[in-house]
Amino acid sequence: MPGSAPEVILRAENLGFKRGERWIFRKLNLELRAGQFLALVGPSGVGKSTLLSCLCGFRQPAEGSVRIQLPGETETAPEHLRRHLGIVFQDLQLTANADLLTNVLCGRLARFSWLRTLFGFPQHQRAEAYALLCELGVGRNPHKWISQMSGGEQQRVAIARALFQNPRLYFADEPVSSLDSYYAGRVLGLFRQETGQPKKAAICVLHNAEHIQRFADLALSLNPNDPAAYKIRQVRPAEPLT
Repeated sequence: MPGSAPEVILRAENLGFKRGERWIFRKLNLELRAGQFLALVGPSGVGKSTLLSCLCGFRQPAEGSVRIQLPGETETAPEHLRRHLGIVFQDLQLTANADLLTNVLCGRLARFSWLRTLFGFPQHQRAEAYALLCELGVGRNPHKWISQMSGGEQQRVAIARALFQNPRLYFADEPVSSLDSYYAGRVLGLFRQETGQPKKAAICVLHNAEHIQRFADLALSLNPNDPAAYKIRQVRPAEPLT
């Protein structure tokens, strides 16, 4: 409808997480709309990764809830919508004894039956996965084992896998921590480009102020001294409604 705001894809209400007797964050409310890139920011150890894990359903909060609202899906809990979520964690979760191409192809395992994958992925899927590896500068040896690659190369493979999945929501925990400035900009530019597609959004843990200013729409910062004193600020002006 002309003049209406983009739909809310993710909503967190009164969210809180406790480690032992200490609250990491609490009473956190967030609405993420289609087309938005949210940066989670703050000093090391403040709880950014923990918050990201709660938002994508890998950790259960001590209080509050997270709902992901996707057209055509009746479920709203993140843990039931994993095939729609592209997740890049710090430990990358790659298969060390598989090659780069296979690791990227695993991004779409949920779309195929076990029998179909037993006989290999369709050629057009393999070509698409290879193109992503090339775009991220790791396509020269697609059949090299992950264990033979550097940390930065592995990080780019994990990002290629998330992009190949073609999810509705991206969750990335420091996705450019091992990359030089060129590939950091390239990766974040791809996430930014993805949020320009209909009904997509991204949440990334970022540290670099230039990256936040250049790529994010919103920045959420946690307060190490007060778990309820988080702040959400607009980084770039919202697009005018038409």
